[in-house]
Amino acid sequence: MCSSDLFRLRAGARIESSAIMEPIGVLAPATTANLGPGFDCLGMALDLWNRIDVTSGTSNDENGPVVEISGEGAGELGTGDDNLVHRAMAFLFNEADREMPPVRIRCHNEIPLARGLGSSAAAISGGLVAANEMCSQPFNPNELLEMAATIEGHPDNVAASVLGGLQLVVKDGQQLFTASINFPPDLHAVLFIPENRIATSDARSVLKTEVTLEDAVFNMGRAALLVAGMTTNHPEYLGVATQDRLHQPYRQPLFPAMKLLFKAAADAGALGVFLSGSGSTVLAFTQGREMTVAYEMAEAAKQAGVPGRLEITQPTIKGAHLVGQA
Repeated sequence: MCSSDLFRLRAGARIESSAIMEPIGVLAPATTANLGPGFDCLGMALDLWNRIDVTSGTSNDENGPVVEISGEGAGELGTGDDNLVHRAMAFLFNEADREMPPVRIRCHNEIPLARGLGSSAAAISGGLVAANEMCSQPFNPNELLEMAATIEGHPDNVAASVLGGLQLVVKDGQQLFTASINFPPDLHAVLFIPENRIATSDARSVLKTEVTLEDAVFNMGRAALLVAGMTTNHPEYLGVATQDRLHQPYRQPLFPAMKLLFKAAADAGALGVFLSGSGSTVLAFTQGREMTVAYEMAEAAKQAGVPGRLEITQPTIKGAHLVGQA
């Protein structure tokens, strides 16, 4: 842990590093957002993790931080100060009015990129938790969430990534309101993760800026039913409660096989099925029919000529958190 003895005051009032820090390890979860009707306001953490390890760099690293990446994104993601983990860390140090010391960052990523599973939210939340520990934890989780939402630009994935569990988050001006939502026991998530990617910017560019009153009412009712079904342990509500008219219909041209996968999962006994975040992953909620649902989704994808892989996981109540060194 990087405590106050790792910093010394200098002229100008900022604080800079002057000693070797203890290694810091962080796990940050994948997240699924929207859950159908809850566009930009519902997010859930999943038991699929990126690992971030931060150690001291050297004072003569003139080219910025050293970032090593293995797993998802290796050879693609930035390995300098453009890396999102480092950018999040630098953001927090600036908020703390401290000079960020040279660091080496090692990322092992299990969360696929551009598949609607919150890879950027994991990088941001993981970087913030690591930097907060380096600064002796001056910020509480809600403050970390505010920083994460500022960096990400929307709060749904980062709320779940920072706080864990199923989160309802509403933005009013510059203020975020969050509420943790309980979910039924033994709830699982079957993920079909296509090889093709959908960039969040592309997925947002196809959305309408105005919607009909009928569609607005459709989504409001189902978002409310989803929260009620989760909190009162009525998973049978999820088939209706995960329906959407505000974003999924407009995103289907980006992923034409989406409805085929929806139908395959529902016919196999899934409780509810939806496009995870902005896609391309399709997520089906289950309680006890995971293998059957996974098989039928894989068969539907095969018939549609859509390569991909399956992942069976479950929600987690843990957000990004410190762990011991590997």
